Amino acid sequence: MPSRYDHLTHDELTRLLEARDRRDATRFGLVWEANEIERDRAINADFVALDLDTELSTPEPAGGWRNLIIEGDNFDALRHLRMTCAGKVKCIYIDPPYNTGNRDFVYNDRFVDVNDSWRHSTWCEFMYQRLMLAKDLLTQDGVIFVSIDDNEIFALGMLMNKVFGQHSFIANCIWQKRYSRENRGSIGDAHEYILVYAPRPEVFQEKCGRIPLTETQAKVYKNLNNDPKGRWRAIPMTAQGFRPNQMYEVVTPTGAVHRPPEGRCWGMTEAPFLKLKEEGRIWFGKDGSSQPGVIRYLSEVDGVVPWTWWPHEEVGHTDEARKEIREWLETQTAFDTPKPVRLMERILQIANGPDDIILDFFAGSGTTAHAVMKLNAEDGGKRRFILVSSTEATTAEPDKNLCRDVCAKRVRRVIEGYGDNAALGGDFAYLRCRRIAPGRLLDIEHAQVWTALQMIHLETLKPYDGSARAPFQSAGDEMARLIYVPRFTKELVPALRAAVADCAAVALYSWQPETLRQHIRSGNVQHEAIPESLARKFGLNA
Repeated sequence: MPSRYDHLTHDELTRLLEARDRRDATRFGLVWEANEIERDRAINADFVALDLDTELSTPEPAGGWRNLIIEGDNFDALRHLRMTCAGKVKCIYIDPPYNTGNRDFVYNDRFVDVNDSWRHSTWCEFMYQRLMLAKDLLTQDGVIFVSIDDNEIFALGMLMNKVFGQHSFIANCIWQKRYSRENRGSIGDAHEYILVYAPRPEVFQEKCGRIPLTETQAKVYKNLNNDPKGRWRAIPMTAQGFRPNQMYEVVTPTGAVHRPPEGRCWGMTEAPFLKLKEEGRIWFGKDGSSQPGVIRYLSEVDGVVPWTWWPHEEVGHTDEARKEIREWLETQTAFDTPKPVRLMERILQIANGPDDIILDFFAGSGTTAHAVMKLNAEDGGKRRFILVSSTEATTAEPDKNLCRDVCAKRVRRVIEGYGDNAALGGDFAYLRCRRIAPGRLLDIEHAQVWTALQMIHLETLKPYDGSARAPFQSAGDEMARLIYVPRFTKELVPALRAAVADCAAVALYSWQPETLRQHIRSGNVQHEAIPESLARKFGLNA
C-alpha cells in the first residue's frame, strides 16, 4: 500500500521524526491519529440545505412551527444550524455513542467495531468535528451537557478541554443509572457521567438554575407556631469570623442574653436583625430563650444548588427509561442506555430558562423533547427544542430510519397524547438534510432558501408558498420583517413597496438585489443577495 511518505529521502524522514519527537515531548493533551482514518465522506465541504416534510410534521400551527426535528448526519445538520442559529442555543445535551465496540457507532456508513484498530481515534475525530460546530451555537450564558461512560470518559474530558478550554469546565456529574445490584464483573457498573462545560462559566454560574426540593428535603420545614404563611424552618443566625459591628448582644423575649459563639459573629448587623425581629421573622425556640434563628418559609425557597451526585431516586434510571420507551412506542428500541425523562428535566432545570432553545444532536428516542414539553406544560414556559437524529441506515439495513420511526413517532405521541397519557401539546417541523456541492449552489431550491432565512431571522417556521398568489414570501411584523423574492418582475414593485412601507426594519433577500435596489430604495430595507448571503454565513465562497 503506497504511503504519503514514499517520496521523502532518508534525511528528510529523519528530520520529520526528530521534529515530531520534539513536539510530542512538550505537548500535553489529547492526541489522536486524525490522518489515519477515513475522513473524506464524513467530513465533507458540501453546502447543506433542509427540506421540509409537512406530512411527517405535526399539523402547522397558526403562527408556524416552533420546534424542529432534523433527519440526517448531525455533522451536516450542525453546519446548517451554525449558519442559521449561531449564538442562539442556551442548552445542548448529547448522549453520543459510547464507543463500546459493540456496533454502537456508525461512521462513514459503516459500524465501527472492536476490531477496528483506529476505533478510539475515529471516535475522537467524529466527536471533535461535531463539538467544534456545537460550540458556535451556544449563547453567552449557554451550557453543554455530555453523557458518557467508562469507555471514553478520559478521552472526552480532554477533548472537551481542547474544544471549550479547561477554564470552561463546570462539573462532572455522576448519574446512578442502576438501582439493583448485579454480580457481573469484579466491580459493578452502576453509574454514568455527565460532563458540563460552559464557554463563559462566570456568566453561566450567575444564572445557573436550582433544582426543586425533594419531599425528604422539604420535611425539615414545619409550622411549630401555626404561622399563617405556612411551613418554615429556622436558619442559624451566625457566621464564621469576627466583625465588630456584628458582635452585639441579643435579648430574647424571656430576657436571656446571647452573644455569638466563640470564633463566630452574627450573620448581620443589628439594624437588619431588629427589622426581622419586628416582622416576626426571628425564632427564639419553643420557650423563647434560645439563640436566635432567621425564619425562612418553604414558599420562599426556589430550590437547592444541584450537586454532582444524581441518585436514581431523584432523576430516574435506565429501567425507568426503557419502561417509558415501551409505554410510548410499544416496543423496546436498540438503545442500550436510554435516558429517563426525569434526568433530562434535571438538566433543563439547571440550564434555567423558560424561553430557551435546547439542542440535542444525538436525539435517540426523543427524550429531550419529551422533557421540554413536560416542563412547558407544568410551568407555562415557551422552551423550544431542536432534535437531530440520523436514520442509522447502512448497506445492510438501507431502509432503517430511527429519526422517523422512533424519535419523531414518540415526540408526536407525547404532543397528541397516547394511551393513558394526556397530551402535552406542542409541535415540530420535520426536516431532512440535503447536501449541495459548493459549485452547485445555484441549484438550491426556493423552499430551501425560505426555510434557512426563517431560521436565521424568526422563531417560527412556515412552509414555502409556491402558488401564483404568493409571488414573494413575507413574514414578521411592523418592527421587523423578512421578505424573499424568488423571481423579480416589475409587476411586484407596488406590492413590495407596500410590504416595506409600514415596517421599521426589513431584510429583503433576492436573486437580483441590484435590480431590486433600484426600485426599493427605502432606508429601512437591507438588501441581501441569494445565494451569496447564505454561502457567506455557511462559510463558503459563493
